[in-house]
Amino acid sequence: MSKLSALGLKLRQSSFIERVRALAADSANIKWSFHAQERMIERGIELRVALTVIRTGQIRGDLEAGQNDGEWKANIVRALHGIREVGTVVLVISDARILVKTVEWEDLK
Repeated sequence: MSKLSALGLKLRQSSFIERVRALAADSANIKWSFHAQERMIERGIELRVALTVIRTGQIRGDLEAGQNDGEWKANIVRALHGIREVGTVVLVISDARILVKTVEWEDLK
């Protein structure tokens, strides 16, 4: 049983962010959706910035169960130089990899 799955439906945000950080330490564990890649280009958000957000940001909003068993989704946000905030919507899949769904400027919402 995976570390996240063992926590059941009451998954805590702290457990999720710890797992995201552990997985994100190795870029090979991160997959980028075509949508996320397009949005990064469109919004001028560099890959290194998105990686920093995933590796060091905080969850904003609710942690949600994904569409499939073993998936958990959250928006991870971090301020850049105190001026703008970048958000990355990520899925942790089967406690083994991260799928980045989108990357966005949080302060433009």
